[in-house]
Amino acid sequence: MKFSQILETVIFSVDGNTLTVYHLVLVLLILTITWVIVFFIKLILRRAAIKAGPHDSRHMGIFQLLKYFIWTVSIVLCINKIGVDVTILVAGSAALFVGIGFGLQGTFQDFVSGIIILAEHNIKPGDVLEMDGLVAKVREIGLRTSKVDTRDDITMIIPNSKLTTNNIINWSHSQRETRFKIDVGVSYKSNPEDVKSVLLECAMQHPNIIKKGQREPFVRLTDFGNSSVDFAVFFFSENAFRVEQTKSELRFSIFEAFRKHGIEIPFPQQDVYIKSMPKQ
Repeated sequence: MKFSQILETVIFSVDGNTLTVYHLVLVLLILTITWVIVFFIKLILRRAAIKAGPHDSRHMGIFQLLKYFIWTVSIVLCINKIGVDVTILVAGSAALFVGIGFGLQGTFQDFVSGIIILAEHNIKPGDVLEMDGLVAKVREIGLRTSKVDTRDDITMIIPNSKLTTNNIINWSHSQRETRFKIDVGVSYKSNPEDVKSVLLECAMQHPNIIKKGQREPFVRLTDFGNSSVDFAVFFFSENAFRVEQTKSELRFSIFEAFRKHGIEIPFPQQDVYIKSMPKQ
């Protein structure tokens, strides 16, 4: 049997549409070429991302859009090559698509939101987000859902529509260095300058706090409370995702330094004045 005869071998035939070995080989060839093209595009964009720097993930968003587009075109070509008219198929399924559209409205919204996120690049892998009090780091952005890791190292799968419709704080959007603060109250007997020096010394000794240029820690006297003089120590850190651990370590350091320098952290207290005592 000649090779041409093998290619013309009919696998099955339905309503005049015949699927031969040639069609099957052609479909496999299209899928293989598509996979190779997507692989090389990913390789090229990955190299470009390495040159751009560790915080530049625009290339991944471009790759996601290109990948979905190329595979969609490839699947349409495969359907067309096996003898199915795509235009007739779409036109005949219009009513079905409308019904599915109403049933899967939320899913379509997630797909559109995914395209918007990848195109606008406001949220990208590695960003630290705060949503409804939950702080999480973006691990992966897909076309319908995104994966984030919480501070408890729990992976959450979030529909993309929530990332575009809800109010989101992106701690990493403009810059990686984010400012935080710790509030502390001391006794009215304490010298404010001594308190300021101790707080600055504790902040400057922590390894996760930036200590250069305009990002150095600083202290403010924020209020005169009922029982304490209130201070706030402000600092910048690049580790926004694990900043609660940094805050905890800094509080331990401040507590020990206050004890060493005799600075008192007062308890809430009230003075009661009795004008007269009732007669017995």
